[in-house]
Amino acid sequence: MIRILALLLFAACAPRPSVQAGSGAPATRAPAVESGPMHAGQTFRFEVPEVSGGRWFKGNTHTHTLNSDGDTPPEQVARWYRAHGYAFLVLSDHNVFTDPAQLAHLADSTFLLIPGEELTTSFQRRPVHVNGLNIPHVIAPRQDSTLVGTIQANVDAVREVRGVPHINHPNFHWAFDHRVLAQVRDDKLLEIFNGHPHVHNQGGGDVPGLEAMWDSLLTRGKRIYGIAVDDAHHFQGEFAPERSNPGRGWIAVRARRLDAGEILRNLEAGQFYASTGVELEDVVVTPSTLRVHIRQRGDFRYRTEFIGSGGRVLARSDANPAVFTLTGEEAYVRARVLDSGGGAAWVQPVFVTRDQS
Repeated sequence: MIRILALLLFAACAPRPSVQAGSGAPATRAPAVESGPMHAGQTFRFEVPEVSGGRWFKGNTHTHTLNSDGDTPPEQVARWYRAHGYAFLVLSDHNVFTDPAQLAHLADSTFLLIPGEELTTSFQRRPVHVNGLNIPHVIAPRQDSTLVGTIQANVDAVREVRGVPHINHPNFHWAFDHRVLAQVRDDKLLEIFNGHPHVHNQGGGDVPGLEAMWDSLLTRGKRIYGIAVDDAHHFQGEFAPERSNPGRGWIAVRARRLDAGEILRNLEAGQFYASTGVELEDVVVTPSTLRVHIRQRGDFRYRTEFIGSGGRVLARSDANPAVFTLTGEEAYVRARVLDSGGGAAWVQPVFVTRDQS
Protein backbone atom coordinates (compact mmCIF):
# COMPACT_ATOMS: atom_id res chain seq x y z
CA MET A 1 0.00 0.00 0.00
CA ILE A 2 2.85 2.41 0.86
CA ARG A 3 4.53 1.81 -2.48
CA ILE A 4 1.20 2.20 -4.32
CA LEU A 5 0.61 5.59 -2.69
CA ALA A 6 4.12 6.73 -3.57
CA LEU A 7 3.69 5.54 -7.16
CA LEU A 8 0.41 7.44 -7.50
CA LEU A 9 2.13 10.56 -6.19
CA PHE A 10 4.94 10.07 -8.71
CA ALA A 11 2.47 9.73 -11.57
CA ALA A 12 0.44 12.77 -10.48
CA CYS A 13 3.39 15.16 -10.60
CA ALA A 14 3.53 15.74 -14.38
CA PRO A 15 6.36 18.17 -15.22
CA ARG A 16 5.87 21.46 -17.02
CA PRO A 17 8.67 22.59 -19.35
CA SER A 18 10.80 25.20 -17.70
CA VAL A 19 14.39 25.42 -16.56
CA GLN A 20 15.56 26.22 -13.07
CA ALA A 21 18.21 28.90 -13.09
CA GLY A 22 21.70 27.51 -12.71
CA SER A 23 20.73 23.83 -12.93
CA GLY A 24 20.81 23.20 -16.66
CA ALA A 25 18.06 20.60 -16.02
CA PRO A 26 14.32 20.52 -16.71
CA ALA A 27 12.41 21.65 -13.63
CA THR A 28 9.21 23.31 -12.57
CA ARG A 29 8.86 25.86 -9.82
CA ALA A 30 5.82 26.50 -7.67
CA PRO A 31 5.12 30.01 -6.34
CA ALA A 32 7.65 30.97 -3.70
CA VAL A 33 6.60 30.61 -0.07
CA GLU A 34 6.88 33.39 2.45
CA SER A 35 9.75 33.36 4.91
CA GLY A 36 9.84 37.01 5.88
CA PRO A 37 10.52 40.06 3.73
CA MET A 38 13.94 40.71 2.25
CA HIS A 39 15.52 44.03 3.21
CA ALA A 40 18.03 46.18 1.39
CA GLY A 41 21.56 45.06 2.18
CA GLN A 42 20.45 41.65 3.40
CA THR A 43 22.28 38.61 2.06
CA PHE A 44 21.19 35.00 2.27
CA ARG A 45 22.84 31.62 1.96
CA PHE A 46 22.41 27.96 2.75
CA GLU A 47 24.15 26.71 5.87
CA VAL A 48 26.90 24.52 4.43
CA PRO A 49 27.85 21.49 6.56
CA GLU A 50 31.40 20.21 6.92
CA VAL A 51 31.32 16.77 5.30
CA SER A 52 34.88 16.19 4.08
CA GLY A 53 36.01 12.58 4.21
CA GLY A 54 32.56 11.21 4.94
CA ARG A 55 30.80 8.25 3.34
CA TRP A 56 27.32 6.76 3.67
CA PHE A 57 26.53 4.06 6.23
CA LYS A 58 23.16 2.34 5.93
CA GLY A 59 21.37 1.55 9.17
CA ASN A 60 18.13 1.01 11.05
CA THR A 61 17.28 2.45 14.48
CA HIS A 62 14.01 0.64 15.26
CA THR A 63 13.48 -3.12 15.28
CA HIS A 64 12.37 -5.84 17.69
CA THR A 65 13.35 -9.33 18.82
CA LEU A 66 11.97 -12.11 20.99
CA ASN A 67 13.11 -10.05 23.97
CA SER A 68 9.90 -8.03 23.58
CA ASP A 69 7.28 -8.59 20.85
CA GLY A 70 9.36 -9.77 17.90
CA ASP A 71 9.30 -13.33 16.59
CA THR A 72 13.06 -13.95 16.27
CA PRO A 73 16.05 -14.13 18.66
CA PRO A 74 18.43 -11.13 18.69
CA GLU A 75 21.27 -12.97 16.95
CA GLN A 76 19.12 -13.99 13.99
CA VAL A 77 17.70 -10.47 13.72
CA ALA A 78 21.19 -8.97 13.65
CA ARG A 79 22.28 -11.54 11.08
CA TRP A 80 19.38 -10.59 8.79
CA TYR A 81 20.45 -6.93 8.71
CA ARG A 82 24.11 -7.75 8.29
CA ALA A 83 23.34 -10.09 5.38
CA HIS A 84 21.23 -7.39 3.70
CA GLY A 85 23.94 -4.74 3.58
CA TYR A 86 23.27 -2.71 6.71
CA ALA A 87 26.29 -1.15 8.39
CA PHE A 88 24.65 -0.50 11.77
CA LEU A 89 21.59 -1.60 13.72
CA VAL A 90 19.78 -0.66 16.93
CA LEU A 91 17.81 -3.44 18.63
CA SER A 92 15.04 -1.41 20.26
CA ASP A 93 12.94 -3.81 22.29
CA HIS A 94 10.07 -2.41 24.38
CA ASN A 95 11.36 -1.47 27.84
CA VAL A 96 14.12 -4.07 27.48
CA PHE A 97 17.84 -3.52 27.00
CA THR A 98 19.09 -6.04 24.44
CA ASP A 99 22.81 -5.86 25.15
CA PRO A 100 24.95 -5.78 21.97
CA ALA A 101 27.88 -7.12 24.00
CA GLN A 102 26.20 -10.52 23.87
CA LEU A 103 26.43 -10.36 20.07
CA ALA A 104 29.97 -9.02 19.85
CA HIS A 105 31.00 -11.92 17.61
CA LEU A 106 28.81 -10.43 14.85
CA ALA A 107 30.43 -6.99 14.93
CA ASP A 108 33.44 -6.08 12.81
CA SER A 109 34.69 -3.21 10.68
CA THR A 110 31.63 -3.48 8.43
CA PHE A 111 28.81 -4.02 10.94
CA LEU A 112 28.05 -2.20 14.20
CA LEU A 113 25.42 -2.92 16.85
CA ILE A 114 24.34 0.19 18.76
CA PRO A 115 22.55 -0.35 22.09
CA GLY A 116 18.98 0.89 22.35
CA GLU A 117 15.49 0.57 23.77
CA GLU A 118 11.98 1.67 22.87
CA LEU A 119 10.71 3.43 25.98
CA THR A 120 7.05 2.45 25.92
CA THR A 121 4.40 4.15 28.03
CA SER A 122 1.13 6.05 27.59
CA PHE A 123 -0.97 9.01 28.65
CA GLN A 124 -4.72 8.46 28.98
CA ARG A 125 -4.50 5.41 26.67
CA ARG A 126 -2.50 7.32 24.06
CA PRO A 127 0.73 5.42 23.35
CA VAL A 128 3.99 7.28 23.86
CA HIS A 129 6.99 5.51 22.34
CA VAL A 130 10.43 7.14 22.37
CA ASN A 131 13.52 5.31 21.19
CA GLY A 132 16.75 5.72 23.11
CA LEU A 133 19.85 5.21 20.96
CA ASN A 134 23.35 4.45 22.26
CA ILE A 135 22.22 4.10 25.87
CA PRO A 136 24.24 2.30 28.59
CA HIS A 137 21.43 0.28 30.21
CA VAL A 138 17.68 -0.13 30.41
CA ILE A 139 15.74 3.08 31.08
CA ALA A 140 12.46 2.97 32.97
CA PRO A 141 9.71 4.68 30.96
CA ARG A 142 8.15 7.74 32.59
CA GLN A 143 4.70 9.27 32.88
CA ASP A 144 3.54 12.81 33.59
CA SER A 145 0.31 14.69 34.22
CA THR A 146 0.04 15.80 30.55
CA LEU A 147 0.65 14.23 27.16
CA VAL A 148 3.38 16.74 26.30
CA GLY A 149 4.93 16.17 29.71
CA THR A 150 4.95 12.42 29.22
CA ILE A 151 6.73 12.67 25.87
CA GLN A 152 9.15 15.21 27.33
CA ALA A 153 9.89 13.06 30.37
CA ASN A 154 10.97 10.16 28.17
CA VAL A 155 13.06 12.39 25.90
CA ASP A 156 14.72 13.74 29.04
CA ALA A 157 15.31 10.23 30.40
CA VAL A 158 17.29 9.34 27.28
CA ARG A 159 19.27 12.61 27.40
CA GLU A 160 20.14 12.06 31.06
CA VAL A 161 22.22 8.99 30.14
CA ARG A 162 23.77 10.79 27.13
CA GLY A 163 21.65 8.84 24.68
CA VAL A 164 19.91 10.12 21.56
CA PRO A 165 16.09 10.11 21.51
CA HIS A 166 13.77 9.84 18.57
CA ILE A 167 9.98 10.07 18.74
CA ASN A 168 8.17 7.17 17.13
CA HIS A 169 5.04 6.90 14.92
CA PRO A 170 2.86 9.80 16.20
CA ASN A 171 -0.19 8.46 14.35
CA PHE A 172 -0.07 5.04 16.00
CA HIS A 173 -3.54 4.87 17.60
CA TRP A 174 -3.68 8.59 16.65
CA ALA A 175 -1.62 9.40 19.73
CA PHE A 176 -0.48 13.00 19.10
CA ASP A 177 0.03 15.56 16.36
CA HIS A 178 2.34 18.41 15.33
CA ARG A 179 0.81 20.78 17.90
CA VAL A 180 1.93 18.46 20.67
CA LEU A 181 5.32 17.81 19.08
CA ALA A 182 5.95 21.54 18.75
CA GLN A 183 6.01 21.80 22.55
CA VAL A 184 8.63 19.09 23.08
CA ARG A 185 12.19 20.30 23.68
CA ASP A 186 15.63 18.83 23.06
CA ASP A 187 14.43 16.36 20.43
CA LYS A 188 15.96 16.37 16.97
CA LEU A 189 14.65 13.20 15.32
CA LEU A 190 11.13 12.21 14.27
CA GLU A 191 9.91 9.16 12.40
CA ILE A 192 8.42 10.32 9.10
CA PHE A 193 8.16 6.77 7.75
CA ASN A 194 7.57 3.60 9.77
CA GLY A 195 7.19 0.25 8.03
CA HIS A 196 4.67 -1.19 10.50
CA PRO A 197 1.27 -1.61 8.78
CA HIS A 198 -0.74 0.04 11.59
CA VAL A 199 0.97 3.40 12.12
CA HIS A 200 -0.88 5.54 9.54
CA ASN A 201 2.10 7.24 7.90
CA GLN A 202 -0.21 9.04 5.49
CA GLY A 203 -2.60 10.30 8.17
CA GLY A 204 -6.34 10.14 7.68
CA GLY A 205 -9.43 12.28 7.95
CA ASP A 206 -8.45 15.55 9.59
CA VAL A 207 -5.15 14.14 10.90
CA PRO A 208 -2.06 14.98 8.81
CA GLY A 209 0.51 12.46 7.71
CA LEU A 210 3.94 12.25 9.29
CA GLU A 211 5.66 14.19 6.51
CA ALA A 212 3.13 17.01 6.84
CA MET A 213 3.74 17.08 10.60
CA TRP A 214 7.45 17.38 9.90
CA ASP A 215 6.94 20.39 7.64
CA SER A 216 4.67 22.00 10.21
CA LEU A 217 7.43 21.76 12.82
CA LEU A 218 10.09 23.03 10.40
CA THR A 219 7.87 25.94 9.37
CA ARG A 220 7.50 26.90 13.04
CA GLY A 221 11.30 27.11 13.20
CA LYS A 222 11.98 23.81 14.98
CA ARG A 223 15.13 22.12 13.73
CA ILE A 224 14.14 18.47 13.51
CA TYR A 225 15.15 15.75 11.10
CA GLY A 226 13.06 12.96 9.57
CA ILE A 227 14.03 9.32 9.83
CA ALA A 228 12.65 6.17 8.19
CA VAL A 229 12.57 2.84 10.03
CA ASP A 230 11.07 -0.58 9.46
CA ASP A 231 9.94 -1.21 13.09
CA ALA A 232 10.27 -4.89 12.21
CA HIS A 233 8.68 -7.60 14.33
CA HIS A 234 8.22 -10.44 11.82
CA PHE A 235 11.29 -12.18 10.42
CA GLN A 236 9.65 -15.61 10.21
CA GLY A 237 7.09 -16.81 7.69
CA GLU A 238 5.60 -14.73 4.92
CA PHE A 239 6.78 -11.23 4.02
CA ALA A 240 3.52 -9.43 3.29
CA PRO A 241 2.04 -5.90 3.57
CA GLU A 242 -0.04 -6.78 6.63
CA ARG A 243 3.00 -8.06 8.52
CA SER A 244 5.76 -6.00 10.14
CA ASN A 245 8.72 -7.20 8.10
CA PRO A 246 12.29 -5.83 7.95
CA GLY A 247 13.83 -3.76 5.18
CA ARG A 248 11.00 -1.30 4.56
CA GLY A 249 12.57 1.88 5.90
CA TRP A 250 16.15 2.84 6.68
CA ILE A 251 18.62 5.70 6.91
CA ALA A 252 22.07 6.35 5.43
CA VAL A 253 24.30 8.48 7.67
CA ARG A 254 27.32 10.34 6.35
CA ALA A 255 30.34 9.75 8.60
CA ARG A 256 34.08 9.30 8.36
CA ARG A 257 34.06 5.98 10.19
CA LEU A 258 31.68 3.36 11.51
CA ASP A 259 31.64 4.55 15.12
CA ALA A 260 28.55 4.84 17.33
CA GLY A 261 29.44 8.27 18.66
CA GLU A 262 30.10 9.76 15.23
CA ILE A 263 27.06 8.08 13.65
CA LEU A 264 24.77 9.51 16.34
CA ARG A 265 26.33 12.99 16.27
CA ASN A 266 25.91 13.20 12.52
CA LEU A 267 22.39 11.83 12.74
CA GLU A 268 21.40 14.66 15.07
CA ALA A 269 23.16 17.14 12.78
CA GLY A 270 20.98 16.05 9.84
CA GLN A 271 23.84 14.47 7.92
CA PHE A 272 21.78 11.60 6.58
CA TYR A 273 18.94 10.75 4.26
CA ALA A 274 15.95 8.49 4.91
CA SER A 275 14.64 5.97 2.41
CA THR A 276 12.19 3.24 1.48
CA GLY A 277 14.35 2.08 -1.41
CA VAL A 278 15.91 4.99 -3.30
CA GLU A 279 19.68 5.26 -2.82
CA LEU A 280 21.66 8.47 -3.20
CA GLU A 281 25.23 8.89 -4.37
CA ASP A 282 25.67 12.28 -2.73
CA VAL A 283 23.99 15.40 -1.38
CA VAL A 284 26.00 18.54 -2.06
CA VAL A 285 25.21 21.89 -0.44
CA THR A 286 26.84 25.16 -1.47
CA PRO A 287 25.86 28.62 -0.20
CA SER A 288 23.44 28.93 -3.13
CA THR A 289 22.51 25.41 -4.28
CA LEU A 290 21.25 22.04 -3.08
CA ARG A 291 22.28 19.22 -5.43
CA VAL A 292 20.94 15.65 -5.10
CA HIS A 293 22.83 12.86 -6.89
CA ILE A 294 20.70 9.72 -7.25
CA ARG A 295 22.15 6.23 -7.60
CA GLN A 296 20.70 4.81 -10.80
CA ARG A 297 18.94 1.48 -10.44
CA GLY A 298 18.25 -0.41 -13.66
CA ASP A 299 15.92 1.56 -15.92
CA PHE A 300 14.11 3.27 -13.03
CA ARG A 301 13.14 6.91 -13.49
CA TYR A 302 13.21 9.54 -10.78
CA ARG A 303 11.51 12.76 -9.86
CA THR A 304 12.91 15.09 -7.21
CA GLU A 305 10.70 17.58 -5.41
CA PHE A 306 12.27 20.46 -3.48
CA ILE A 307 10.05 21.42 -0.56
CA GLY A 308 9.94 24.49 1.67
CA SER A 309 7.87 26.16 4.37
CA GLY A 310 4.34 24.89 4.76
CA GLY A 311 5.20 21.77 2.78
CA ARG A 312 5.02 23.73 -0.49
CA VAL A 313 6.75 22.19 -3.50
CA LEU A 314 9.17 24.88 -4.66
CA ALA A 315 10.50 23.03 -7.71
CA ARG A 316 10.47 19.66 -9.43
CA SER A 317 13.18 18.04 -11.52
CA ASP A 318 13.47 14.81 -13.51
CA ALA A 319 17.23 15.29 -13.93
CA ASN A 320 20.02 13.46 -12.15
CA PRO A 321 21.55 15.25 -10.37
CA ALA A 322 18.60 17.41 -9.41
CA VAL A 323 19.55 20.96 -8.44
CA PHE A 324 17.76 23.70 -6.52
CA THR A 325 19.06 27.26 -6.59
CA LEU A 326 18.30 29.46 -3.60
CA THR A 327 16.22 32.58 -4.24
CA GLY A 328 16.33 34.09 -0.75
CA GLU A 329 12.62 33.65 -0.06
CA GLU A 330 13.09 30.25 1.59
CA ALA A 331 13.53 29.49 5.30
CA TYR A 332 14.58 25.90 4.59
CA VAL A 333 14.67 23.53 1.64
CA ARG A 334 14.48 19.75 1.74
CA ALA A 335 14.14 17.22 -1.06
CA ARG A 336 11.97 14.19 -1.71
CA VAL A 337 13.05 11.76 -4.44
CA LEU A 338 10.43 9.39 -5.87
CA ASP A 339 11.22 6.49 -8.17
CA SER A 340 9.07 4.80 -10.79
CA GLY A 341 8.74 1.69 -8.62
CA GLY A 342 7.14 3.49 -5.69
CA GLY A 343 10.27 4.01 -3.56
CA ALA A 344 11.22 7.29 -1.93
CA ALA A 345 14.14 9.06 -0.29
CA TRP A 346 14.01 12.14 1.91
CA VAL A 347 16.93 14.58 2.02
CA GLN A 348 17.13 16.48 5.29
CA PRO A 349 16.29 20.20 5.39
CA VAL A 350 19.00 22.73 4.65
CA PHE A 351 18.41 25.96 6.51
CA VAL A 352 18.86 29.48 5.19
CA THR A 353 20.89 32.10 7.03
CA ARG A 354 20.33 35.83 6.48
CA ASP A 355 23.03 38.41 7.14
CA GLN A 356 23.04 42.20 7.06
CA SER A 357 25.77 43.52 4.78
